[in-house]
Amino acid sequence: MTDHHHHHHNNAADEDEWGESAMAELLDLDAEVLHTFLSEATAVLAQLTRDEPLHRILDLGSGTGAGTLALLQRFEGAEAIAVDRSPRLLDHLRGKARARGVEDRVRTVQADLDAAWPEFGAVNLVWASASLHHLTDPDRGLRQIFESLRPGGLLAVIEMAGFPRFLPDDVGRGRPGLEARCHAARAEAHAESLPDLGSDWGPRLSAAGFTVEVERPFTIDLRPPLPESVGRYAQASLGVLRSRVAEKLSSEDLATLDHLIDSDSPDGVVRRDDLTVRAERTLWAARRP
Repeated sequence: MTDHHHHHHNNAADEDEWGESAMAELLDLDAEVLHTFLSEATAVLAQLTRDEPLHRILDLGSGTGAGTLALLQRFEGAEAIAVDRSPRLLDHLRGKARARGVEDRVRTVQADLDAAWPEFGAVNLVWASASLHHLTDPDRGLRQIFESLRPGGLLAVIEMAGFPRFLPDDVGRGRPGLEARCHAARAEAHAESLPDLGSDWGPRLSAAGFTVEVERPFTIDLRPPLPESVGRYAQASLGVLRSRVAEKLSSEDLATLDHLIDSDSPDGVVRRDDLTVRAERTLWAARRP
């Protein structure tokens, strides 16, 4: 993420643009580092849909298309509709689909799912990864999804328990426990802005008329030696985390965090060999009867 965090933009569009390119990088790295998780999740869905060929998949809040591409790889006869509010992320997704030779199987739709839903036609599988909690009214969203699915169709909801964790308790500077304090501050900030984050979707899926068939937690625990992309993934994650918690941290913690995400620091995350990747994700798979 070079040294963007040293610049202070006053221009909102500029800030937004940086936020989106940082987010695009983070989503790409997330898919690269956690590819085993994606492949396990799509394997579960393949089991659950084995009696019916999938024709059309809807990826809601597709971001840069990690889910879309994993699904197209798993279900070779299907086409996907990727929906996101960001034209820039959808553009990025189309570029990745082209690079993999699947652009003819993907349609992108720019839409804000809090507004009126576009008409997608009947779909067999809806994938919503870390997107439902962003809806102002997730229960309305679930009813809309229910309507979009063919009877017997499947909804896959994936949520993550917070940001991944990367750092040892003592990073060799500042007070130990920095990452834990960042996560606590983020949880506090999110309790105000995203009340549905960390929601248990099971009861809400049932209330919307779905039959929950699978609720499966996945624990991701990657240990050294790790590929070089992990350092960049940690840098991108901690950079996004910093933007959410900066006001809540002490100046010492902020200085340590800035040092860790600086590409030029000798002991920054892109150069460390003691990083781990610890994350929790949950998959719910629910059928429209």
